[in-house]
Parts: sequence; structure tokens; C-alpha cells
Amino acid sequence: MGDETGLYPATGWHTRGEMGGIWTPPVKLLDGIWFGVDGAWLGKDVPAAKYTSGHGYQRISYPGDVTIERTDFVPDGVRATVVGLAFKSAKAKSVRLDMDAHSELMPAYPWGGTTPNAGQTNLPDTGSYADGTLQFRDQGTPPVPNAAAHDYNAVVGASLKPAGHALGANHRGPQDPAVVCPADGTPPAHCDDSAFGKGTGGRLSYDLDLKPGRTTTVWFAVAGSDEGKAAAHREYRRAISSPEKLLKAKKSSRAAIGSRSAVDLPGDRLLQQSVEWSKQNLADSVQEARNLQIRDVNEGKSYPAPAGTVDVARWFGAGFPDYPWLFATDGEYTSYAAVAAGQFDTVKAHLRALRDVSDLLNNRSGKVAHEVMPTGDVYFGSNTSAGNTDETVKFPSIVALLWRWTGDNRFRDEMYDFSVRNLEYVYRELDQDGDGWLEGLANVERSGMGSEKLDSTVYLARGLRDLADLAASRQDRPTQRWAAAKATGLEQRFETQWWIEKAFGYADSVDDVADPANDNTPIFQRHWTGVTPMETELVRHPGQPAAPLASAAHAEIALDQREKACYTGEFGLYHTGTGPTSDPAGNPGASCDQVVSAVKSERSIFSLNTSIMAVAEGNFGRLGRSQQQVYTTGNARIQLDPSVWETPGGMPEIAPSPDSPANIDRPFTDRSMALQAWGTYGVLWPVVHQQLGIDPNLGYGRLAVVPQLPAGQRKVSGSNIRLGHGAVNVSASLMGKELRTTVTSKGLRATVTVGAVLPVGAKVRAVSLDGRAARYQLMTTARGTEVHVTTRGSHSALRVTLR
Repeated sequence: MGDETGLYPATGWHTRGEMGGIWTPPVKLLDGIWFGVDGAWLGKDVPAAKYTSGHGYQRISYPGDVTIERTDFVPDGVRATVVGLAFKSAKAKSVRLDMDAHSELMPAYPWGGTTPNAGQTNLPDTGSYADGTLQFRDQGTPPVPNAAAHDYNAVVGASLKPAGHALGANHRGPQDPAVVCPADGTPPAHCDDSAFGKGTGGRLSYDLDLKPGRTTTVWFAVAGSDEGKAAAHREYRRAISSPEKLLKAKKSSRAAIGSRSAVDLPGDRLLQQSVEWSKQNLADSVQEARNLQIRDVNEGKSYPAPAGTVDVARWFGAGFPDYPWLFATDGEYTSYAAVAAGQFDTVKAHLRALRDVSDLLNNRSGKVAHEVMPTGDVYFGSNTSAGNTDETVKFPSIVALLWRWTGDNRFRDEMYDFSVRNLEYVYRELDQDGDGWLEGLANVERSGMGSEKLDSTVYLARGLRDLADLAASRQDRPTQRWAAAKATGLEQRFETQWWIEKAFGYADSVDDVADPANDNTPIFQRHWTGVTPMETELVRHPGQPAAPLASAAHAEIALDQREKACYTGEFGLYHTGTGPTSDPAGNPGASCDQVVSAVKSERSIFSLNTSIMAVAEGNFGRLGRSQQQVYTTGNARIQLDPSVWETPGGMPEIAPSPDSPANIDRPFTDRSMALQAWGTYGVLWPVVHQQLGIDPNLGYGRLAVVPQLPAGQRKVSGSNIRLGHGAVNVSASLMGKELRTTVTSKGLRATVTVGAVLPVGAKVRAVSLDGRAARYQLMTTARGTEVHVTTRGSHSALRVTLR
């Protein structure tokens, strides 16, 4: 993780200035690697002319008499970063190539502000030269209680034999002498290292003879390990022995990812491109670590002995550079995007990692850990932590989601016991007043909120229904009846308890107080979580289609309200909307209601908030230009619009917003995430599940494909959409007064329902399937009126003629 010129500014804030550079979880290897040609450093003395994001690689172009293209990638399955420098000169030329590397062997945790902190546990690195490589090592036992001995190693070298080398404390290329960020307080605008740094450096020099008009490529590798010197050298040999083959394999694997859920959206090419890049963003986010020592560090306040070891964990890293670790909340939202992209294996691995860590940490209580470092340190989410309630109740839903898209009964069975214990835990520990609304922290924590949160309630309703569905499929009648009864009771009381008429929306929380006369008072603060009742779909009967929790009447009011300027900005949904000008919090901006709140607006647009709104709009068939398209376009623009993005093709955490200035204008030590996986939820799920209408229930051997064309568009299609061990191709179009849906499946054993959502006010004149008149059903759903035809063939062409 560096900048677009090929330099490595000190980056990030968890451990200030240390979150960039080159990593192999759970350890950092280098602050950076720099290249100089005849004494001129690339990125400073030779400015970069172009930066390119590729699928699985990045490329930086440098102009001059000798043109240079730098290609960086991380080979799959190898603990290394590989860098290729391709030189080309119009005439014969000899050049001196210098490569500087500065080590920083340190684990992902502790951080700068924890107890103990990174400065206390980070031991000094040593540097040496052998066999044409720079070799760095951090070995010993940190002088803090419960710290274990470690042996971190990094090896840096090239495919050529060096003509010279040097060792020393610096060697940061053009970033020497280094500007060092202080551990706290106001940092300078630009830093090169941190107060926590204890690395060292070295240089390797090479003599190159360039032939006229021919390309000469020199490959470098940075490899390392937290498992000793021999392991680091083994990874280095794997990386440097055949870099071209590794790059070819990387591109091939990413091409395979790109070929899944390939969409054609003639009416929205920006969204089509966002689908393409969102699949790559998910793949970019995958992390893996081994031998995680699970310990509860209690929000950075303690450092006890580990409770046990998880042998391997693989997960979607939440955000880069400061949140690349295992989260429950992030992973649960991201899973919807991932199944739509066909990336089932990482979803399964993420769920397994959460289960394994949580059971060790919490002694099999059923509570899901919130935030887990690749070292195994759990910052938040033990039995003694106050939350997050929502991620424990969401876990059964992600198991059910994966099961419906894959039909994998073995995985369902593997996760079933933990899923049951999730919901048993929340009712045992987090409903102390017995009212059915759970206490505890959730996605939003702001002053003045009640102890029972809307999003926890919403996701509990879904989790109960999903657990009932899983239980029914396993013939576990007692669990099915228990979960269904709890869900029914909650749903029957939901609208009465949570809807606030004068706010045109749902309460963010309710106040759970000792005085029965004032118990469960709704509190409205305009947070983004107010959209979750419309975003969440419930399977109310096992094996049947899902429907939103919110009533249709209230959903229309609430979504209309959220589309207004008091909630929605240029790039999507604000974290917290604006209130009346009489509001004591002094909210700026527009006002859409007269409810007074003590919470100030936060007009920051997170890609997750925008995703929630995009999905909510789609659940109610609101695909218009002023409806869902506002939010899918918002996320696509911050990912792809050159006037907006920070990293081309990367879905960021926060869009430029009235209360969140663009990252590009902020120091590297004070930025939000340049890549945040959960924003892909608002792109992939709306397109694949809602516009293409793909709704599998392979656990019961069923598949529904009922597309809905966005307003103003005539065609959408998708190919190689992965379901179970097979795939489907879908095309939907409107030709005059004829809706057409074509579905082709391969490798699926399922009863297929093919259909279409009718335009508002349209009536059916005739329906045919594969050229013959067909029996059909008209179904009224939250999306509108749907035509359904059941078929068992692998190819179906539906035609719906409108009056």
C-alpha cells in the first residue's frame, strides 16, 4: 500500500504512519521499496506519468529517454509482493539501477494507542546481506506480560545479481531524511516514518545494458513470514523463481472472477463497470492468517494470555489501509455482494473464522466477535463487551443466504449449531426486560440513543425467520417452532412500536428505562439505520420467497423522505440527516420534519449507507432515476469517476461529503479507507438480485428469476451467474408492449420460476413460454405485480404481452 507515484508516505492512524507499506498478515514487512535510475528516484526526480489499476495488479508509467513501467502484484498463495520494472530505450544505454528497502517488521496489533502499545512491543530490526538479497529480522520476546517469543523475517532481492549493496538505518530512497510522525498530537502534512518505527534499511545496485528498442525487465520480490527465517526464504524463492508465470496466473484467476456475474446494462454503463470492479474489489480484499492466538484485549485496555489458537482464518478484509482485518458486521453485509458475484468460498471461510474465533473467545456462548486482528487479538466482541448485538443476530441469516445460493447442506449443517446458539444467546443475555427488543450496541452509537436499537431489532426478525428456515430443512421442529413464534410476535408489534408518524420514519432506538410508564419510548435521530426495515427481507414461511419487514405504506413514506435533501447528498445517503432549524443541535442544511433531536446531523456519505438505501429502494420496486439509481450511481461514481475517486476502481469507505472532505485533500495519516468491501453490496445485490431478479432457494431445489427493468431502460442481462455447482444466464427486455425474459441454466437441478415485474399500471394480454401459450400466475409483491411461470427446462423464453 503506497501512493500512485510509487512512493510510500507514512499512512494510517491505528498505529499512526505504519498502516501502509508491504504486509503479509499478521505482520508488516517493509515501510516501502524505492527505485532509482542513474541517481534519479522514480516518483520524485522522475515523476509518474500514469497510474493504472488492473485486475489483480497495478502499473505505474515513468517517461523519459528510458521509459519505465512498474508492475506490482501479490501472487496467490505466496507470502510476497512482486515488482517488475520494464525498461525501454530508443538507443543502446547502460544504466545503474538502485533499489532501496526499509524494513518495519511488526505485527498488526498492538496499535499506537493501546495498552501495551506498538512502541512497547515492536523490537528493533536487524539487517544483513547474503546471496544477493537484503535480509531483515525481528526476533525476541517483547518486554510486556503475556507476550510470546517471535521470529519475523523479510527477504528482498531481484532476478539479477547485484553489482553492489549497502546497509544502514535509512535507505528510503527519496524519502530520506525521513520526516517522522509524532505518536500523537497534530502530525505534519506529510510523514515518511512513525515514532513507533524500529526498522532498518539497505540498498541493492544493478548494472543494466539496454538494447535499442527492446524491453528489459527486472523482477524484484519482497517476501516474508512470521514463522522463522527458513519460511521467509522459502516464500522468496517461490516468488522470484518464475514471476512471469505468477503474474499470468494472477491475471487468469482474476479473469475467471470477472467472468462470473458478467452483466450487460446498455442503459447504465457506469453501473455495469461498477459491477465489474466490485467483483475485483472483493477479491482484492481477501486476507489469510495462520496460528491466530485468540485473546480479549478489551478495547485495547489489557493483554491477557491467549484463550487458544485458531489454526487458519481467511476473510474479506473490511477496509484498507486501517481495517484490513476480520469483522463480523462488515463481512455480513459484504456476503450479499459476494454471493451475487459467485465468491462463495470466501464467504464460507469468513463465517468459519468468525465461528472459530467467537467460540474460543466466548466459551461457546453464541456471541459473535466484532473485530479480530490477524494476530488473533480481539479488540471488541467478548462476552463482557456491550455489543455488537446486530452482528450476532445476523450470523444465521448469512448461513441461510449461502445455503440458498449453493444448496450446500453440508455447510448448513456445519454452521447450524452455532447459528442456534447465536439467537439463544441474545434472548438469554440481551433481553433483560423480556419485551423482545434486544439491548446492546449496534451499527450506530451516538449520544441520546436508547438501549434497544432499530437495526438489531430488524436483523433479529430476519435472523429468526432464517433460523426457522434452516431448522425446517433439517427437520428440527422444536427450533423451527421457537424461532417462528419469536419472529411472529416481533413482527406483529413492530410497526406500532417503531413507527413515528411525525418523523415520516422509524425510530432509531427505544428507551428501555426502569419506569414502566416511560418504557420503550421511541427516539428519532435520523441515522441511516432508519432505512433497515425496508432493506431487510424476511422468509416468513420455509422455502418461500422473502418480503421486506416494513409495511408497504410506511416504506413508501419513509423512502420518499430519505430521498430528500435532508437525507441524501450528491453521492448517496447521509449518516445522519438534518432536522429543523429550531433543533438545539444547530443542524445545517435542509429540514424535512419537525422532530427535535439533541444529535447533530452528520452529512457524511458512507458507501454502506448508500448501499442500504439502494437495496431498500429495490426491495420495493423503486428503480427509477430519482430512486435506486441515485444510490447505485452514487457508489459507482466514487469508485469510477475520475473527478471523485481516490483509487481508480476502488470502492471507498466515505464519499466526499459536506461533513467529510475528500481524502485527496487530507494527510495520509488522517484518511478514511481507500478500499472498503461493504460498498459493493449497493452495486452487486441491486443488479443481480433485484434488476436481474435472481432469487435462488437451492436448499429446497428451487430458483426464481423475475427481472425488473429500471425506469427508462429497455434491457438488462447477465451471464455465468454462479448458483450451486452451476450457473444461469438471464436476459430481460421490453420490446414495444412485450416483456421478454430468457433464462438458460447449466448444472442446476431445480424447479425454475421465470417471470417479470410489470411496469406500473400495466395489464397482461397474453403470456407464452418457448413460443406456446402458458399458464401463469399474477403475484402482488413489494416490487409490484409479477408474472410467474413454472418450468423445469434448462432454457426458457418467456414473453408477456401487455395491453
